Amino acid sequence: MANLDFKLMLITGASDPARALLTAVGEALRAGVKAVQLREKSISAWALMGMAVELRHMTRQYGALLFINDRVDIALCAEADGVQLGEKSIPIDAARRLAGGKLLIGKSTHSLDEAFEARRKGADYLLLGPIYHTPSKAQYGEPIGLDIIQEVKHKVKLPVFAVGGIKPQHVEEVMEFGADGIAVISGILSSDNISVVTEKYLELLK
Repeated sequence: MANLDFKLMLITGASDPARALLTAVGEALRAGVKAVQLREKSISAWALMGMAVELRHMTRQYGALLFINDRVDIALCAEADGVQLGEKSIPIDAARRLAGGKLLIGKSTHSLDEAFEARRKGADYLLLGPIYHTPSKAQYGEPIGLDIIQEVKHKVKLPVFAVGGIKPQHVEEVMEFGADGIAVISGILSSDNISVVTEKYLELLK
């Protein structure tokens, strides 16, 4: 099983056509991204599978990890490295049984209680947020702030990747509060120059 040896996860979630999205991810991979999560909620399983297969080829080319949001079946079929589970996904223990030891299991969490529960159920790592305001995480309520990163790291003791509205100017303080890394959607994919902004994130995370 792959190791979590990255500090920046790029999460897809764009409304662009699939080809444009794959091109954008390719730019980020060339700039040094080592983890990509395919998170496309509004497309068919058939289309998602096609994107997963293409991204698997691309991430292998650049020595990066691939995670699939929610769909253990597609993660396995595409030979991804992991699956990211949300609050409406199947339980962690069920995902682990399905994966048969072939996938890292991540859990998206929004509170200390959810982080404890994710650890109890056997998650390998956590996405924790939204740290700052961001439209993509508005459904989860108000930003949870920075202090919870430190609290979760101290009490739950799992790798924690902060997510939610993290722009380059936020990276230093997020890491100072103990995050193992960050996950970014619009901070990269909405940029006019994906390569430059990706390199900036990676430089700040060193």
